[in-house]
Amino acid sequence: MPRDRDPLVLSRVIGDVLDPFTNSISLEVFYDNMEVNNGCELQPSQIVNQPRVDIGGEDLRNLYTLVMVDPDAPNPSNPNQREYIHWLVTDIPGSTGASFGQEVVCYESPRPTAGIHRYVFVLFRQLGRQTVFPPGWRQNFCTRDFAEIYNLGSPVAALYYNCQRESGSGGRRFT
Repeated sequence: MPRDRDPLVLSRVIGDVLDPFTNSISLEVFYDNMEVNNGCELQPSQIVNQPRVDIGGEDLRNLYTLVMVDPDAPNPSNPNQREYIHWLVTDIPGSTGASFGQEVVCYESPRPTAGIHRYVFVLFRQLGRQTVFPPGWRQNFCTRDFAEIYNLGSPVAALYYNCQRESGSGGRRFT
């Protein structure tokens, strides 16, 4: 897909959270039976429970780290807690899902109070088992720095959705 039409570029996920990269592994996220697609709109009531995350890959010996962040915390006009980490799972074997990994930061259900927030899932390939550790806090996490500290390299996949408080209206449109 051309960069100028990539939803991660149009939504500024590439830029605010990630540097340009090429998807090389499939990443599927489901809340109940609802599949998350880049830029879809979800309500807080739909994302209360931890999602099911399936990843591709051909080799169970390859391990992956999944990061879920909110680059718009506490609100998109003043994201002074950017990036807020909602979930971190490490040691996920290839061709399985997050449930087969080690949850090192438990899932925290997004509850945006102001504006439209982007929730970003980023998948990295790890160099080995038990080589990635949790941060000391959730706010002001930096996916780029985290990847550098743990030698994760560029992401192998990323996906995002939009969410606003239940009574919110409208939405981001990147077409």
